[in-house]
Amino acid sequence: MSSLLVTTWSLEQTSPADLLPAADPGDGVRIVRAEVPSPEFSRFLYTSVGGDIHWTDRLGWSHARWREYLERPGVETWVAHDRGTPAGYVELEPQDEGAVEIVYFGLLPAFRGRRIGGHLLAYGTARAWDLAERWPGRTPTKRVWLHTCSKDGPHAMDNYLRRGFTLFDTEVEEEPEVAAPGPWPGAHPA
Repeated sequence: MSSLLVTTWSLEQTSPADLLPAADPGDGVRIVRAEVPSPEFSRFLYTSVGGDIHWTDRLGWSHARWREYLERPGVETWVAHDRGTPAGYVELEPQDEGAVEIVYFGLLPAFRGRRIGGHLLAYGTARAWDLAERWPGRTPTKRVWLHTCSKDGPHAMDNYLRRGFTLFDTEVEEEPEVAAPGPWPGAHPA
């Protein structure tokens, strides 16, 4: 099996004032919170957004594991819709000491390059900053962080930097090379 070197960059914001806005993509785009935990819907988003960029860490999760994760207090999924069709999502996970991780963020391939990603990232980051307002008893957010890697889309890092995130760590690791799984076999054009 062949392998490849993967660079992972960790980025953060340490104040809500760090967040920089993005252009509004237009009237047809709406972002709403998926308030009902749905393993089926979350797995759909995960495989549809991450299939062509090698997201594989959750492919083996059982329905029960998805449900357990999604039902944790403070875990939120915000979904961008373009004229009613899911276009992408941002998943937030609160952590200790007021940190909130943007665990997953991205767009389905057909919606990339349409100015939705910057808007969704800015909106999702703002929801990370005000997460404690929706979850009584949570520590107010003091830090929002995420990671991206060299397998992600070519505009990912630029989008994070344009939204005011700053780099705080870089790691390079060798990983086995796997074919992009897609949401189902053959879903993504070559």
